[in-house]
Amino acid sequence: MTTEFNVSWRRYLLPPLDREGPKFVAIFAIAALLLFWAWEPLGWVGVVLTVWCFYFFRDPDRYTPMRKGLVITPASGVVSLIKKVPPPRQLEMGEEERWRVSVFMSVFDCHVNRMPVGGTIRKVVYIAGKFVNASLDKASEDNERNMVFVTTDDGKDLAFVQIAGLVARRIRCDIKEGQTTRTGERMGMIRFGSRLDIYLPPGVEPMVALGQTCVSGETVIADIEADELKRDAEAR
Repeated sequence: MTTEFNVSWRRYLLPPLDREGPKFVAIFAIAALLLFWAWEPLGWVGVVLTVWCFYFFRDPDRYTPMRKGLVITPASGVVSLIKKVPPPRQLEMGEEERWRVSVFMSVFDCHVNRMPVGGTIRKVVYIAGKFVNASLDKASEDNERNMVFVTTDDGKDLAFVQIAGLVARRIRCDIKEGQTTRTGERMGMIRFGSRLDIYLPPGVEPMVALGQTCVSGETVIADIEADELKRDAEAR
């Protein structure tokens, strides 16, 4: 049993990239060279943007808690909304209200999305829509979004929704109906800046609080098997 983890500088400075990353980094790098040719100060702006592009598409390994019943955040970012609402009607999961946890991803967060639970994908529905600020509550109904209905091995129903934002213009979903997935498995991404809504099973309380920072594939947002009440928190 391993009791020590060797931390490497490469983990922070040179993380692996999502498969779309190299193409965009190359475009930004070429643009930076052209800007240097036009005017040197603009070239340095291009260099900064190229570095930002590299880190936007970063896809580091995550260390997912594997205990039965845990729901893990599918996105890195800040918990912007926690609200009891019915699941999206397009997923045909019924009208019973359940907790919805919304995680807002800024353009500086890792945008690779991961499965919140392991199970079977029951339904995937894409809706074309608007591109209003993803931090607003109405984005759940108005924005372009991709909705996923998954059933765990224990028969619990859960949904999550990839929502495009003000800057985001492409949602990528790499999973299909009928597919079996694992908790923490990569399932897609959104570029650039967006939001993930997670609809917990009925009766399951969120274990995160408004304003909390989450790490995709690692932060526990709920425990299906726990009786703990909804958590609150305050800035310190």
